[in-house]
Amino acid sequence: MLDFIYYPVSWILWFWHRVFGFAFGADNGLSWALSVVFLVFTLRLVLYKPFVRQVRTTKQMQELQPQIKELQKKYKNDRQKMALEMQKLQKDHGFNPLMGCLPILAQVPVFLGLFHVLRSFNRTGTGFGQLGMDPYTNAHTPNYVFNVDDVQSFLSARIFGAPISAFITAPSEELLAFADYGGAPSRLSIALVAIPLMVIAAIATHFNARASVARQSAEAAANPQAAIMNKLALWVFPFGVLIGGPFLPIAVLLYWVSNNIWTYGQQHLVFGRMAKEEEAKRQAKLEKQAQNAPKPGAKPVDTRKKPQPGKAADDDAAEADSTASANGSSPAKGNAKPKQSGQQRRSSGQKRPGNRGRANQKRRR
Repeated sequence: MLDFIYYPVSWILWFWHRVFGFAFGADNGLSWALSVVFLVFTLRLVLYKPFVRQVRTTKQMQELQPQIKELQKKYKNDRQKMALEMQKLQKDHGFNPLMGCLPILAQVPVFLGLFHVLRSFNRTGTGFGQLGMDPYTNAHTPNYVFNVDDVQSFLSARIFGAPISAFITAPSEELLAFADYGGAPSRLSIALVAIPLMVIAAIATHFNARASVARQSAEAAANPQAAIMNKLALWVFPFGVLIGGPFLPIAVLLYWVSNNIWTYGQQHLVFGRMAKEEEAKRQAKLEKQAQNAPKPGAKPVDTRKKPQPGKAADDDAAEADSTASANGSSPAKGNAKPKQSGQQRRSSGQKRPGNRGRANQKRRR
């Protein structure tokens, strides 16, 4: 049903086993262990850009918290309107909530696929999802892209005397599948390898969560939901690794440890680059402000527009006329302008026709 996950995981594991098997030997436990580790590194390298987007999305979400709270307060009685306004806010700022959880969601099927492929090297169990094969049939049945020789090589591989597909709580009949390929391991030998890996995985999970929480803003950390998630990441998840570790194969514990180590290093790399980018932007802003500021000892320059002399006089005259009109008096004679008209007035005050001269000339003719 999930072959679209199982086969890609098998191919990556097969490739790295060929690489390290050439260097250390195909049946060497180190070759298989490094194959699992580099399977993790391959996946995380593919998810590097989505991880960077996740970090930027998380930071952007923290910056938008004040606006989100205002929308929640404003539309607390109208959920539909609040949802629309939230979508508009996210669209305006290019915010995509899916990018915040994409890297984690992408690792879940890989983890499940690796768990299934590793367990399928030993199909002698009778539990959920097991086939109940006898040891001989199991050793002579291919496992996805791995042929029969690869299956027997995996059964022969040991790390400090423990098969990497064995787990502490494995039933005795499953441990008998390794009898013809290096001998059946004891639970003590498995525990001596699995328990340190469980402790390292739990500590690494805790420190990764602590580094993530330390980078949260005060407003984001004060959010009740964020506070609950922080406590889960800091204490519950690491404790869950210790509880679930005895039920996980050694190879899956290797996956968990290497994944946390990669996450720890990648976080410091990405956050360090983002801090340098912010510092560069801050320095550029300060330099721009320094260029626009006046030099020490320089006289400040008034950048406001100065009125022209002629225009100022006209404005003063117009102001005086308006003042005089408002007071009911006539403007000053010096400021009055003669009217340009085709008519003239007589001394008695009557209008003199403008064409009087021309009419007299016509009569004389």
